[in-house]
Amino acid sequence: MKLTKIFLSSVFVLALSSCGNAVTSADGTASQKKKDVAVQLYSVRDEINKGTDLACLLDTLAHMGYTAVEAANYDNGKFYGKTPEEFKALVEKSGMKVLSSHTTRGLTDQELASHDFTEALKWWDKCIADHKAAGMTYIVTPWLSVPKTVKDLQTYCDYFNEIGKRCTAAGLKYGYHNHNHEFQKVEDKEVMYDYMLQHTNPGDVFFEMDVYWVVRGQNSPVDYFNKYPGRFTVLHIKDHREIGQSGMVGFDAIFKNAATAGVRHIVAEIENYSCPVIESVAQSLEYLEEAPFVKASYAE
Repeated sequence: MKLTKIFLSSVFVLALSSCGNAVTSADGTASQKKKDVAVQLYSVRDEINKGTDLACLLDTLAHMGYTAVEAANYDNGKFYGKTPEEFKALVEKSGMKVLSSHTTRGLTDQELASHDFTEALKWWDKCIADHKAAGMTYIVTPWLSVPKTVKDLQTYCDYFNEIGKRCTAAGLKYGYHNHNHEFQKVEDKEVMYDYMLQHTNPGDVFFEMDVYWVVRGQNSPVDYFNKYPGRFTVLHIKDHREIGQSGMVGFDAIFKNAATAGVRHIVAEIENYSCPVIESVAQSLEYLEEAPFVKASYAE
């Protein structure tokens, strides 16, 4: 970490506290966007939860160099308490784009047993309309517990296919984000993650691979790229704390095989920190910007 960059991180902290619209470096120039990297807003949840002004926070992230956001707070038709239109306007005013959102509606025990998704899909119709109004490109289910049976897992695959069809019809894309529990076997027969990849429609359901959780699940992201080429439209780039900090995730190999994976977007997510949140998020972006194996953009 260069000393000038460490100083710049402290500038971001000061700018956030004063809600400045122009975050500048030591020589007074605005931070330059060098690579197309989105940020999962869960990374700055501590700032959001303590009431930091959302517009100010978005400005700070934009001036760091982040180019897009992934939301994680869709609730009752709003994003972080804002209507879809208000949220879109705030993000775009900061200079970033609205890329994606983590949200889902799980099946009840009755829906799972009956294979009747009627009520659940009504929720999704409203959800999809709100995400379209917010300017989203992708909607991502962030979590599914390990089903008790392979039959239940197949029901969820059918459910995801139906959601995906609706998203496709609306001009959006639907995906699933993993943790490490998906590498367990269901009924001691089927690896959950592989089964989902094999039983969802590639035209309607993509996978947002969280590379850190794949490694924590004792698997290789590159092996999955090769086994299921083209399925991983978005990657969650994450580490134990700041990105690149642990040395346990082979980011160079992951990025060098991004074309095989079908990657079009990368999203930085920082869940744990070795330093103040804003500095941590800034350091993580710096790692990606300086890494020679990370392209400027993965969009076609």
